[in-house]
Amino acid sequence: MIFDPNDLIVTAPDKNSIALNRITFGATQNEQIQVNKDGYSAFVENQLNPKIGDDERVDRKIASTALHIKYDSKEDSYPAVDEDRLLGAWNFSIDKLWPLRDYKIPMAGQERNRPLEEVRVVSWIKAVYSKWQLQEIMVEFWHNHFNVNPDSDTKIAVSFPVYDSDVIRKNCFGNFRRFLEDVAKSTAMQYYLDNASSKASPANENYARELFELHTLGSDNYLNSLYNRWREVPGATSGKPIGYIDEDVYEAARAFTGWTIADGTGTGKGENLPNTGAFYYNDGWHDNYQKRVLGVEFDPNQPPLADGNKVLDLVAFHPATAKHICQKLCKRLIADVPPQNVVNGAINVWIKYKDNPHQIRETLRYILSTKEISQGWGQKVKTPFELVTSILRVTEADFTPNSSLTGSMNQMGYLHYHWPTPTGHPDRSDYWLSSNTMLSRWNIAFGLLTNTQNKLASYNFKTPEELKSVKEIVAYWTEKILHREKPNEYIESLCKTLIKAKDINASIPIEDWQKKLPVLIAVLTMTPDFQLK
Repeated sequence: MIFDPNDLIVTAPDKNSIALNRITFGATQNEQIQVNKDGYSAFVENQLNPKIGDDERVDRKIASTALHIKYDSKEDSYPAVDEDRLLGAWNFSIDKLWPLRDYKIPMAGQERNRPLEEVRVVSWIKAVYSKWQLQEIMVEFWHNHFNVNPDSDTKIAVSFPVYDSDVIRKNCFGNFRRFLEDVAKSTAMQYYLDNASSKASPANENYARELFELHTLGSDNYLNSLYNRWREVPGATSGKPIGYIDEDVYEAARAFTGWTIADGTGTGKGENLPNTGAFYYNDGWHDNYQKRVLGVEFDPNQPPLADGNKVLDLVAFHPATAKHICQKLCKRLIADVPPQNVVNGAINVWIKYKDNPHQIRETLRYILSTKEISQGWGQKVKTPFELVTSILRVTEADFTPNSSLTGSMNQMGYLHYHWPTPTGHPDRSDYWLSSNTMLSRWNIAFGLLTNTQNKLASYNFKTPEELKSVKEIVAYWTEKILHREKPNEYIESLCKTLIKAKDINASIPIEDWQKKLPVLIAVLTMTPDFQLK
């Protein structure tokens, strides 16, 4: 008989467990104890106020983690390398990273790509071990929202640590307008959407288009199929259009000409830009003529950066942006089709705090205070990243990530920091549930727990000594992994079908349990009870 985890009875966990598993990368036993003791609201408030430098376990883990690097020598250029090297490049500043993109400097591709690989490894460590779980959830959310693909350009790859630390992490609980400007000026986004080379006549519209379509108003408010001229858009003549059209994109692109990166490029006037890898405004490339964006007139010959900053003001404070972002936040945290009353409430908070330095934090506080955050279990499925982190967290594994995880994530459709298009990963359950990806999800769960997955983790499965019978031990581990008690028929099915116990009330030798327990836990993580949230 073939054992199928989907044949087991599916039941919802309690409210605290539902909420905890939505605002963490898998609730641990200690977090459940903390919430039961101090209350859910106190836990949320603590998560909303992470203390910089107060994450000792993460710091120790990063400091002790080595990532293997290997490449052959190149004659007269560099020697061969084959070593386990401690992490360090993930935290470099742009002045240390920028020389890596210079192909005049001989070095192996593995060295140029090392900072990106380290950021991936550190993101795993923080997701699994950080006490500030909500912050890590939001870091992943915003990386996906403001997606860049480091595979598309070495300059993006080498600057990615700065994008992660100084843009995404810095702003994940902050003010959206400030966040938007940091993204716009970032080395990674400037190159990914081609604004670094955008000059007057004609401007490159790639960044401007994604600014409207993905970062702010959203594609639902692209009205070009309905209106050909800006005056036709309802509200446009009073400077308050309900959406945007191509004309707005073209005009916004002109506003961002001259926003570039100091990469040593020739200016066209016999001079070169500085070569620091940092943001640079080149007034000689800027289109200084009058413009009109979202029904608002821009006078000609404005001060440096003024045109672009005015566009950022218009899109950041547009009502459609509030709706687009709040809908995405609620979708990420509650359900693929989030409750409209929660979305509406979040929009009100977002707009109320639009000038507040902690606008995003206040909006999250509202969403996480609603009753819906702990209701409607099963309307979201864990992404592959969430699935693996939740397995490691619930089993309290000693985990050391390596580059092989990227390939495993690829097989499940999760392209960790290399999704090719600006959209980022789809945030909907059906994307993660194809027959191929489901098999990969089961395989990685089994591989992690039975240590066939490149020995990424070690476990110390401690069962309370007073538990002796097969039924008692299976019930204990089922509740620990799934965060809920399961009915007798569920436990008995596992005992008989999986453990193959003839007498479920009898004990079995400890050496047998050492073989059977990883398989039991692996199967539990394959069930809908564990894979849904």
